Amino acid sequence: MGLAPAWPTLHKIGPEKGSDPMPRYALKVEYDGAPFAGWQRQADRVSVQGAIEAALGRLGPGAHGTAAAGRTDAGVHSLGQVAHCELARDWDPFRLSEALNFHLKPLPVAIIACARAPNDWHARFSATGRRYLFRILNRRAPPAVDAGRVWHLRHALDIGAMRAGAAYLVGHHDFTTFRASICQAKSPVKTLDEARIEAVDTPTGPEIHLHFAARSFLHNQVRSFVGTLERVGSGAWQPEDVRAALQARDRAACGPVAPPHGLYLAGVRYPSDPFAAAPPG
Repeated sequence: MGLAPAWPTLHKIGPEKGSDPMPRYALKVEYDGAPFAGWQRQADRVSVQGAIEAALGRLGPGAHGTAAAGRTDAGVHSLGQVAHCELARDWDPFRLSEALNFHLKPLPVAIIACARAPNDWHARFSATGRRYLFRILNRRAPPAVDAGRVWHLRHALDIGAMRAGAAYLVGHHDFTTFRASICQAKSPVKTLDEARIEAVDTPTGPEIHLHFAARSFLHNQVRSFVGTLERVGSGAWQPEDVRAALQARDRAACGPVAPPHGLYLAGVRYPSDPFAAAPPG
């Protein structure tokens, strides 16, 4: 999947003990992951978190920490990352999003929605689900417009076989086979709620979209799924081989890991939508 291996130590978020709580804001963030070392702030590399916190720093003094629903890896994109921050000043959410987008230029990051959030609401811990999309461009010619945004495969893929293989992944399983060796999750056991594969005709050619949904994912889990299912689609594996790989509970049984640039964090689910009343970005 596209998540980095460890949660960073955040800059302090929240007021000093005994003081009035600062206003908390939920941010929905879209970004092209190509120029970034991932979501997570890094001292010597450009990250999405670092870019947003730098933009927040232009709006007022002090440290401006953020927390996010998921930490995407280098090269992974987002259609709906969710983060939160706290600010000393009480901003109108629309004006805050406009100010952040101004200071984020020219980086390929955009705040597409902003809303006030309760002070006990947390972008990561309040989330009840994440959705990922992986795009495969299935044509002979290399991508021009979508270079860096799709996995380009020239050979034909059998979508029916891929769907049959993906069906073995749905449910409550030990996903040791499909997580990175550096994954720091306490347990490899997760529940995959959805694994859906569709053929999509686009103006630039046929694409295969793979959709995955779960409460949470392991490090490199989605990319491991996709690389394995590509082997099924190409005929190198049979659909039943996915079940055997899952049951092996051995990283060595996994297929190749798909590249990051086809992967998108498509959305985050909460018990109630924090952006329901937010104006469109």
